[in-house]
Amino acid sequence: MYNLKNDIITLRALEPEDLDFLFSTENDNTFWEVSSTQTPFSKHVLKKYLTNAHQDIYEAKQLRLVITDTKTNQNIGFIDLFDFNPQHQRTGIGILILQEYQNKGFASTTLKMLIKYAFTQLNLHQIYANIPFDNTHSILLFKKLNFKKIGTQKDWILSNGYFKDVHLYQIINSK
Repeated sequence: MYNLKNDIITLRALEPEDLDFLFSTENDNTFWEVSSTQTPFSKHVLKKYLTNAHQDIYEAKQLRLVITDTKTNQNIGFIDLFDFNPQHQRTGIGILILQEYQNKGFASTTLKMLIKYAFTQLNLHQIYANIPFDNTHSILLFKKLNFKKIGTQKDWILSNGYFKDVHLYQIINSK
């Protein structure tokens, strides 16, 4: 099994004990733009989600992992693989790091780890990310990890009454 832990971060499956962390994160409306959420989630709905979180990526077509700081064991965010397509060997990727843990190297360490996992363990050919044009931190992060901008989706998301373009970034497994 591929190791999803180093001396900086640990990536682990969701546990029932993550309900409060999931609840506070999913209901933080500052993240709704990138998650396409428009309304808060109840704890009941999130409990049901956690009950099904054990599903294999091949069954659920997605994988959400909790990012924890290895030194403190503190939850600092989530990383998701979504739209997983084993036939075409591709997946989307999204990462959320709580604000107080941003700009400390956690995001790049996490992405490197999960990209390697996706390419070696899941045998994927490509990974893509949809990033709003004004999310400069994410754009710089993904570029730093060799993602290439391959297109722009015009007026793709509605945010605060205005439509925004979303850039599509992609990395191809060079094997």
